[in-house]
Amino acid sequence: MIDHVFCQCVSPIIDTINQQIREVSQQEPNQYLPFVGTLFLFIALANILTIFPGYQVPTGSLSTTAALALSVFVAVPLFGILNRGLLGYLRNYIQPTPLMLPFNIISEFSRTLALAVRLFGNIMSGSMLVAILVSLVPLFFPIIIRLLGLLIGIIQAYIFAILAMVYIASATRAYRVR
Repeated sequence: MIDHVFCQCVSPIIDTINQQIREVSQQEPNQYLPFVGTLFLFIALANILTIFPGYQVPTGSLSTTAALALSVFVAVPLFGILNRGLLGYLRNYIQPTPLMLPFNIISEFSRTLALAVRLFGNIMSGSMLVAILVSLVPLFFPIIIRLLGLLIGIIQAYIFAILAMVYIASATRAYRVR
């Protein structure tokens, strides 16, 4: 009985994540679902739990967001190599010309930093806003801000997962000359 109820609750979430992966990557999502789905669910659940007083959001820590971004940093070449082979993946770094090699390497590091800082900044700013409003107007505004914070937390989980999938999709697709 409990398994049936659990499956009915989880199945639409998995179907939605599968659909989003398929739309972003233009590939079958089965290979990417465990990684991207876990990223999304971890971030979303961590942000949803902010409704409990005293709960410290893990994504409000730069250490956590850096670890999540590093997992994407490692996953991008892994998926790229699995799908295109080592040479096919490395060829991406010298496209459209070998002069692009240093810029493409810098791009890998900068988007990892951007993922970590974007998630940290958005979640941390929401927490700071709630703390300020609680001190100013202790009853009414915190409830509204908490609800807004929940919405922002879900949106941030979605954005992080979609950006991770975009980076993975760019690593797994063959370079197309226009």
